[in-house]
Amino acid sequence: MIDFFQNDTDENRQSLLTRARKVALSAMQQYDLAWKSIRFIQLSDSITYKIETNPGTSYLLRIHSDRWSEAEIRSELAMLEALNKSDDLNVPEGLASRNGSFVLEMDTEDGYRRPYVTLMRWVEGEHHNGEFTDSCVYNMGVMMGRLHDAAACFVPTSDFVRPAWGSESFRQEIAKLERYYSCFLSDEAWGKYQAAAEKILSELAIMHQTAHNYGLIHGDLHTGNIVFDGDEPRPIDFGRCGYGHYLYDIASTLIGLYPKHRRILIEGYESVRKLEAGYARQLDCFFIMVMIGNYSHHASDSRETSSLIDQQQYAQALIGQFLKDQPFLFDAIEPVEIDRSAIGGSLL
Repeated sequence: MIDFFQNDTDENRQSLLTRARKVALSAMQQYDLAWKSIRFIQLSDSITYKIETNPGTSYLLRIHSDRWSEAEIRSELAMLEALNKSDDLNVPEGLASRNGSFVLEMDTEDGYRRPYVTLMRWVEGEHHNGEFTDSCVYNMGVMMGRLHDAAACFVPTSDFVRPAWGSESFRQEIAKLERYYSCFLSDEAWGKYQAAAEKILSELAIMHQTAHNYGLIHGDLHTGNIVFDGDEPRPIDFGRCGYGHYLYDIASTLIGLYPKHRRILIEGYESVRKLEAGYARQLDCFFIMVMIGNYSHHASDSRETSSLIDQQQYAQALIGQFLKDQPFLFDAIEPVEIDRSAIGGSLL
């Protein structure tokens, strides 16, 4: 069987989106909803659509990539159901189909693996435009602390299956990046990335896991996965939720903030959950780990290449500070000069 998610070329990507729309339309027949419109949102780890109904209620339909098993998707929904019981959180929640199923396996074109589909309650809110205010950043920290508190209280069943974001997953990200790095890095820069990866793996190996610093996390809590209702932040897209250090989630959000706001987010978080002594050094490690993981994720998409190259003047400056054991999260870092002629050999 051919994977449903074939999107390595523009032609395959268009073919995938054509298949996906047929699957989405077919899936909507399985729900007792008087829907009036279906709008494509994006193709990423899943293919997502916004469904609008009469009267104006919205839902999120997801076609899951082949990497996620049915058990993993069901486990994500179980975690979200538990989080929604908290009065302090507003997160997506699964909707059952007409026959009571929360995860549908849908027919598609002959030869392709049948994809899994879920329908979620839409979380109302808007993505933030422009620079964050101090209060928005502080509230994001509070939200994250409440999220981790609620996740720590969740007791998974014996069939709960979610990934772990740690040494093994990071090794896989580095292995993928090794195949694609030349599109946006020189060989010299790649050497620094490798040195940073070795340092990260060494530090992860000696980090202790306790109930206070490790548990179920969002796994992809960058600022694009947070929407706002006024000043109230709401986390969305839990598709990568799993086990990891809580600092991993914090680092994911810090990457999208200016240094002046990173301390404010920490203050908001610590108003709910106190961080352990010496957290700053570990947070540096997770910051670089998440940054490299992001580049690994995007490097295989040629549409992202230009943006990846543009980011390197700051990314490589941060890696340089990390390799020298110099703190960098809360201070403005001067960008470094990038030799674009050395990227990709004769490609540039």
